[in-house]
Amino acid sequence: MQESVNQEARPIFLIGMMGSGKSTVGRRLATTLSREFIDADKELEARCGVPITTIFELEGEAGFRRREAALIEDLTQKPGLVLATGGGAVLLEENRRHLHARGLVVYLRATVQELWLRLRNDKVRPLLRAPDPRRRIAELVDLRDPLYRECAHMIVNTGRQPVDKVVREIVERLGGPQGPAADPSSEPAQPMPSAPPERPAQPARTARPAASPQPSPADPPI
Repeated sequence: MQESVNQEARPIFLIGMMGSGKSTVGRRLATTLSREFIDADKELEARCGVPITTIFELEGEAGFRRREAALIEDLTQKPGLVLATGGGAVLLEENRRHLHARGLVVYLRATVQELWLRLRNDKVRPLLRAPDPRRRIAELVDLRDPLYRECAHMIVNTGRQPVDKVVREIVERLGGPQGPAADPSSEPAQPMPSAPPERPAQPARTARPAASPQPSPADPPI
């Protein structure tokens, strides 16, 4: 059974590939709607006390996904929030269920070529540490696009559009500056069959929280 939220306090969750503009658009959208903004990746780093790259190195992708799921379980219960999720947050069915049921989900979509142009100089993201990063991006899009569509109430193509134009489109489709008007219990934007989850990396030893969080690069601007 899906969980309901107060209309005025309904949170907005941004999903999409790394480089799709979730953090950039999310900050601007939150400002426009006078809401709190949280970047899930940065929040996870703050709570763990280490960068995401360190979590991947010490616990593998499986360990990172467990921590991410616990964070999403918590943050999706915060009213009035604009949340930018990590690109792989939709891989777990429980995350998709919480996101879709507890708020209004906006899928920021970009093509493989657009993502590659934004991410080609990125040397930090663990999943792009591959012999052919562009091919890796294409593989991730093929895997995740059906899951994004399954989870989303709304799909917005970011492309090469200015951030303000993307934010304006979202606000208009939400029903104006007062916030979401759509019913979060409605069907997904474009239902498609779920894709199989990525094969997780083997977990290693447990990460030890450091004294303070360290910076991590934000999503590139659109």
